[in-house]
Amino acid sequence: MKTSVIGYPRIGKDRELKFASEKFFKGELDEAGLLAAAKKIREEDLLAQKNAGISYISSNDFSFYDNVLDTAFLFNVIPQRYKALGLSELETYFAAARGYQGDKGNVKALAMKKWFNTNYHYLVPEIDDDTVITLTGTKPVDEYLEARQIGVETKPALIGPFTFLKLARFTGSKKIADVSSKLTEEYIKLVSVLASKGAELIEFDEPSLVKDLDAEDIALFKNIYSPILENKKGVKILLQTYFGDIRDIYAEVIKLDFDAIGLDFLEGRKTAELIKTNGFPKDKTLFAGLVNGKNIWRNDYRKTLAALDEIGVSDVVLGTSCSLLHVPYTLASETKLSEDYKKHFAFAEEKLTELSEIASISGTDYANSEIFKNNQKLFEGRKDSEDKDVQAKVAAITDADYVRLPAFAEREKIQKEILGLPLFPTTTIGSFPQTQDVRKNRQEFKKGLKSKEEYVEFNKKKIAECIKLQEEIGLDVLVHGEFERNDMVEYFGENLNGYVFTEKAWVQSYGTRNVKPPIIWGDVSRKGAITVEWSKFAKSCTNKPVKGMLTGPVTILNWSFPREDISIKESILQIALAIRDEVLDLEANGINIIQIDEAALREKLPLRKSDWYSEYLDFAIPAFRLVHSKVKPETQIHTHMCYSEFTDIIPAIDAMDADVITFEASRSDLLILDSLKANNFKTEVGPGVYDIHSPRVPSVEEIVTALTKMRAKIEDSKLWVNPDCGLKTRGNEETVKSLTNLVAAAKQIRG
Repeated sequence: MKTSVIGYPRIGKDRELKFASEKFFKGELDEAGLLAAAKKIREEDLLAQKNAGISYISSNDFSFYDNVLDTAFLFNVIPQRYKALGLSELETYFAAARGYQGDKGNVKALAMKKWFNTNYHYLVPEIDDDTVITLTGTKPVDEYLEARQIGVETKPALIGPFTFLKLARFTGSKKIADVSSKLTEEYIKLVSVLASKGAELIEFDEPSLVKDLDAEDIALFKNIYSPILENKKGVKILLQTYFGDIRDIYAEVIKLDFDAIGLDFLEGRKTAELIKTNGFPKDKTLFAGLVNGKNIWRNDYRKTLAALDEIGVSDVVLGTSCSLLHVPYTLASETKLSEDYKKHFAFAEEKLTELSEIASISGTDYANSEIFKNNQKLFEGRKDSEDKDVQAKVAAITDADYVRLPAFAEREKIQKEILGLPLFPTTTIGSFPQTQDVRKNRQEFKKGLKSKEEYVEFNKKKIAECIKLQEEIGLDVLVHGEFERNDMVEYFGENLNGYVFTEKAWVQSYGTRNVKPPIIWGDVSRKGAITVEWSKFAKSCTNKPVKGMLTGPVTILNWSFPREDISIKESILQIALAIRDEVLDLEANGINIIQIDEAALREKLPLRKSDWYSEYLDFAIPAFRLVHSKVKPETQIHTHMCYSEFTDIIPAIDAMDADVITFEASRSDLLILDSLKANNFKTEVGPGVYDIHSPRVPSVEEIVTALTKMRAKIEDSKLWVNPDCGLKTRGNEETVKSLTNLVAAAKQIRG
């Protein structure tokens, strides 16, 4: 049996791409140096897969920032504001990704959204009336030839035209129908070039097929691919899907002249049923996604081999369920993690071994093989993962535990009177810049080079400075800056029972931003107070209100590697009870504004609307209410969400029954405002007035313009003024300038 990998991590085993890119941004590394660093990473990744015996290895899965952005630049879908800067091609690319502020201009970055149901972010392509779609880039060809030079034959992997168009934002009068034919022509040209260079198989990634499709979508897909398949130039075409099943279009897809079709058998709940009901063509190869590309637990060979037996297709390639971009590189980097844990995990490199091992015993009397027996020993049960007290607390939850009293309108009046905040109150989302001295303090404490007293004293000094700075800037509701936190999920995980942590298990979130998701090993409970002392100290430094800052249960779960032996619902409820304890402790210590971030609420939302409530929202939204339902009416509960499409779940978000919610809105040109107005959103709201993921500083006029747009859709009494996310990744200078302008804009609007 042959094997296939849809895509591989590209940040480097030690985050080499992050560090090289950041040096390039600072002018400490030239373009040639950055290109050389990237080439080395690509070569190491390709050879790792070749040496593991993978049959079908992808090229063009590497990216300096994002593959969707790569595709936009490949086909000249580049807004004129970036071209007009007169920068090099690579600098123009980064300007679109990060924004640009310098002697050549001042432009915002492209909008950024979550990649389907993952924590990875893609850049949203913009197609306006002046866009001329044409194949101008050479990246897929260059990287295919580069792989051949080191002896690795690959399948160039492309973001498919259907998905590209469905993800794009049309900013003028043009619609998808106006550009689909031209984009198809340019894809045909690309196929022709790759075929002329010797490519034998091209992978077209079309994850948008797993979403709800109507007749118009199906017609669009057929209109795009019929001419592409008629002009294959002898090369074979693999249609690769992932993140679900393609129930709405499967019957049509198998009739088209694809040489191979890749289907997800893990998140695709109906994939096996579709094959059983509709059959699978004998003249096509099935790429079966059975090794999990999104989680880090070892594959259960018994289940995978049984699934292969049940498929009933003669020509099958064993593959990953999606790109391995979403898991860390290798367990070899984990030198401190106990083998008792490590033996249960498989990162990207280990998944290559799993693919090879399963393929080697498939079709044999595998039950008697050592490979199979050793694998099955891992699944004999982990008694250390259970906590009967936690399980009992979850079982004891009643409907009343999800309801906060009094109702929102009455709480709103009480809170306005007690807090006495001005119209358009200003605040930040939570974190302040994590400068080098902050990171050094934390690292030295973890390594035992600093005592706890020294560590705490340093952080208190930073908190006092942060409070003073916010007072000087003129913010109304202050934060303590979160200098003690490495990550908004990892920090809480370290203070919860049931978690396991890694050293170097980094995963790309967007661009150079990498996260190290903790692993939920067992039942979750709080060890003790987590944030109370930091918040109490911050409150003692000022007469202004200070927000307590917490991460919500849904986000903690979604930004961790979850268990697979219990349901997502049960895991979220366990975490919710732990965070509820922290909320009540903060309130008991005089913190009367508490922010419970749910940045990742939408992340695990099923991609099909018909599954939204039955499989997710019916327990995710109540879980948030469970966290804050017992607080007093005068305690104001905030939450925050970022970089996802929220317009279609606004009623569910309102049902979270928070008092204030802040959204990312700046990169998406405040498109969420219409939905808030249409749904009579009751919660007070702070759509982000500027983008913190870009180093550029917004002007007062720019923020005033944004606030003016907001006032047209949101009542003045409900509008807050804030950045779109935390300031952890920004520098001090740009942060102070941006917040100063934010406060000035709010005061101007008040006037």
